[in-house]
Amino acid sequence: MRLCLPRSRRAVIAPLLLVCLAAPLAPTPAEAAGGSICNKYCDARDPQYATGDRSPVTASIHSRTISLHLSDDDVMGWASIGNGSPGDEVWLDRSFDGGRTWSSGSKLGSTKIPQGAGGWRSQMYNVDDWANAGIGALRACGKAGDRAEIACTGWARVDWNAWSRSTAAATALMMGYNKATGRFADGWWTSATALTSLIDNVRVSGMPSYTYAISHTYDKLRGAEGGDFTNSYLDDTGWWGLAWVAAYDLTGEQRYLDTARVDADHMHDYWSSACGGGVQWATDKPYKNAITNELYLHLNAALHNRIAGDTTYLRRANDEWTWFKNSGLINSGNLINDGLTGACANNGDVTWTYNQGVILAGLAELHRATGDNRLLDSARTLADASTSSAYLNPGGTLHEPYEPDGTGCTSDGDSFKGAYARGLGILNKALGDHPYSAYLDRQADTAYTQDRNSLDQYGPHWAGRFTVSGNGCQHSALDLLNAAAGS
Repeated sequence: MRLCLPRSRRAVIAPLLLVCLAAPLAPTPAEAAGGSICNKYCDARDPQYATGDRSPVTASIHSRTISLHLSDDDVMGWASIGNGSPGDEVWLDRSFDGGRTWSSGSKLGSTKIPQGAGGWRSQMYNVDDWANAGIGALRACGKAGDRAEIACTGWARVDWNAWSRSTAAATALMMGYNKATGRFADGWWTSATALTSLIDNVRVSGMPSYTYAISHTYDKLRGAEGGDFTNSYLDDTGWWGLAWVAAYDLTGEQRYLDTARVDADHMHDYWSSACGGGVQWATDKPYKNAITNELYLHLNAALHNRIAGDTTYLRRANDEWTWFKNSGLINSGNLINDGLTGACANNGDVTWTYNQGVILAGLAELHRATGDNRLLDSARTLADASTSSAYLNPGGTLHEPYEPDGTGCTSDGDSFKGAYARGLGILNKALGDHPYSAYLDRQADTAYTQDRNSLDQYGPHWAGRFTVSGNGCQHSALDLLNAAAGS
């Protein structure tokens, strides 16, 4: 496994020059956090040698100003306290999981203002732990010498592997990657969508630093659930199948495409004659819902476009679209409801954002396979409806129906908007006039300014305010930033 670090933060417009260091999986960064770390330089370096000084976050307490300083090229930071008195204390905290825990990396460089001075600073400490693929963050903390209260800045990091909106979001996403389990946080299908977001970012930004997560996830999880990334929920299987198609596109490794085929075949086993066709939601749930069938369409069309001489997957994709467009899932406003009733009618359930987006990617992929421009016409009709829907875009910003909050971004719904943005971005690239670029740019600008903290973590509400972050919210934002950057 390797952690690659760009020599130039202008790498978005020039070929990447990388420093790639071998990165064993053990010990974990959290275990190493309290010990001395050496990258370009070792911990406890004097700030007088810093090649830069950027202060992204500050805090105050009892008239004292506490600042975090970052030297981007040194990949280090230090803490300072000003307007203080002798005996005031200042230090750094260092976290390798996005600011969730830092106990073993606490009070680094703790120091006090000496007699005769009104301010002081700590030594410099590394942000990242390259030898262990530790993606770090720092914050500065301090207190008045005669008071117990402590104040800390927000978490922040240097701009290595974070030189643009999307690379910064990808790096923040990887802070939630659990190398021990191969999952992003604890999610199953949301790990598939997070991995796809990460792969897309490699393609869009050119930053390969986290490509190790592809093979590591595959090796860790291939034997989980039903094996080969199948399980009883057919939509889960579809998400994983598409992740491995993306992995194949990036790496060219045949094993990923082979696994995507297993996933598509598993889904096909549960195509039933109920309601005239379609894949059921789960192996033990005959419910015909939109998302499962949209994923089935996209996955089968994608496989056809990557397998020479295929006819099977193309036939399945065509059969799916023929059934889907006539199924009643698309309502009179050209939005897609959740599923069908037992009587095979539109159930009028929620028009989740991901149901409006995955179909667009599927139709674009099927058009690539067939050249049938009617597919793009249908996709444009659906995209026009969702991008202009006041229900889905109150005030002009995409909003998930019943958008969750306070959940730590761990609910399924936290991931939905990202899938929408990804699908819309795929369609936008397939259309010659790129009609949705302005929409994607506007959403990305809003999320960046309204729903982001100092560590480039994103929350559930793109229109703001930032409340809480986690895997679902983070990879949804990364999907959006990828789509905007690629439009």
